Amino acid sequence: MHVWGVPGRRVPAALARMALDRTHLRRGRAHFWKLLGTGDGRTFTARDADPGHWALLAAWGSAGDAEEFEASTTARAWGRLAHERLRVDLRPVSSRGRWSGREPFGDPRPSREATSAGPVASITRARIRTLRNRSFWRAVPPVSTDLHQVPGLRLAVGIGEAPVGLQGTFSLWSGAAALNDFAHRRAAHSAVVARTAAEGWYAEELFARFAVLDVRGTYAGRQP
Repeated sequence: MHVWGVPGRRVPAALARMALDRTHLRRGRAHFWKLLGTGDGRTFTARDADPGHWALLAAWGSAGDAEEFEASTTARAWGRLAHERLRVDLRPVSSRGRWSGREPFGDPRPSREATSAGPVASITRARIRTLRNRSFWRAVPPVSTDLHQVPGLRLAVGIGEAPVGLQGTFSLWSGAAALNDFAHRRAAHSAVVARTAAEGWYAEELFARFAVLDVRGTYAGRQP
């Protein structure tokens, strides 16, 4: 996961890169990638959008391919635009569901080491059914508020391929216990999970968990 922070005067150039980089990434070695806008994830509507931060999620076949990206047209162009950058290197631990009809992280098998030690990250992503948008948006604020109060949360960023309808969250945690506490024991989140099937909010969904291998750089001026 790469997140670039750009000053206000360079937001138009960042928007242009979101279009131009599609061609470069199609020619690259990532077997799955998504260029993403970011936000605070409070309501998952357009008013959450943060035009000062833009992201790339890329899945690579090898660590070498991931490092070669640093010399790519995309990485160099964002380096000229950005005043800060966060890079989080991840290894999939578990993944359920699909993103754009694909299983981007394969079918990883959790290991005891990966799930019990060190920081972890989570990606949730959903394509929300148009007729269910209002119901979903009403359910989000209590969960978002609770998320930011959970001990062990190091970073939570809303991510999306579009301002509405294609929504997700990238979160970074001090350890698996903190993430498990939020996912399975917090009342607000459990209530929304219980409603998901009954409400039929999602046309497509994905939930993935990762071991965090490395964190480099900053987000909003601090290293999470």
